Amino acid sequence: MSISAGKLRGLKRLADPSGRFKMVAVDQRPPLLKAIGERMGRPAAYEEVAGVKALLTRRLSADGSALLIDPDYGFTTAEPDIRPDRGLLITLEDFRFEETPGGRKTRLPKDWSVAKIKRMGADGVKLLLWYRPDAAADVLAHQQQLVRDVGDACAEQDIALLLELLVYPFAGQAGHTTDYIEDRTKRPDLVLQSVRDFASPDFGVDIYKLESPLPAGSLPDPAADGPDTREAQAWFDRLGALIDKPWVMLSAGAGMEEFRRVLGFAYRAGANGYLAGRAIWWKAFGAFPDLAAMDQALATDGRRYMVEINALTDQLAKPWDQGGLEGGKLALAEAGIDFPGRYSAPLPGRSTP
Repeated sequence: MSISAGKLRGLKRLADPSGRFKMVAVDQRPPLLKAIGERMGRPAAYEEVAGVKALLTRRLSADGSALLIDPDYGFTTAEPDIRPDRGLLITLEDFRFEETPGGRKTRLPKDWSVAKIKRMGADGVKLLLWYRPDAAADVLAHQQQLVRDVGDACAEQDIALLLELLVYPFAGQAGHTTDYIEDRTKRPDLVLQSVRDFASPDFGVDIYKLESPLPAGSLPDPAADGPDTREAQAWFDRLGALIDKPWVMLSAGAGMEEFRRVLGFAYRAGANGYLAGRAIWWKAFGAFPDLAAMDQALATDGRRYMVEINALTDQLAKPWDQGGLEGGKLALAEAGIDFPGRYSAPLPGRSTP
């Protein structure tokens, strides 16, 4: 497989030197707005949210291969702490989605675009898509077209696209919530079909950020041997078999041990790393509004956890660039003496034979 110069450089920047993704997410907005508001007894102030994001960036960036941050509450305040020797992912979607009787529709913020993300020097674009394959036809059409449009824009700008897929409960169902957390009532077949729906190269996705097909809290120890472990591994193996592009696991609010188990199963199924936030830093956030205490917790528990999952990643995760990518060896597109004339934005997701 050949890959365009911009996307290739972006993927390399997002991974560590060995080709494994160890990406830290600090782009969460609704969870922080809600938690800070509850603790302060009033709506969260911009400066409070931005201050937390700057602290997370400053303390955790060194141990990750890349940082994911949002452009509104996070980037401008945290920018002095964003390391130039790490990859940078920027959030594209608006955290305010449209809840309809037939399902959720993701939308993009006014005055924000893939082109602006490329202009600011980021290495990749992150798009979170609320998705379930049994949603209404108009919802599915909207969500799929949105990904196609974003994929086209990323191809035009030659920047990597990371697609995050999240199954959610319909309005009116038991356990319905608009919080950005795992749907613990989800069916694994919905998770797998969601991935299958976006596996085509026509969507232009370069990295998939996926959730556990089974509720994280129900997973057994992946290192153990037993019927429940083998059954769980089979679901992750099916997930990994659906796509032939790099993929990483999300934490969706899972606890530290829960996410460690998710990674154990995912890496055995071929995952290339993680992109996680709250599994790493939510425990430390419990000290808010005492930022000094929060910083101390990040420096100890947070960093210790990252060291542990990074070691697990080094041991078990597959480097993204070592075969398996669309079934062939990785190569730079349009390479050769005539590169200046041949180099152009490819069609979304298309590779040169």
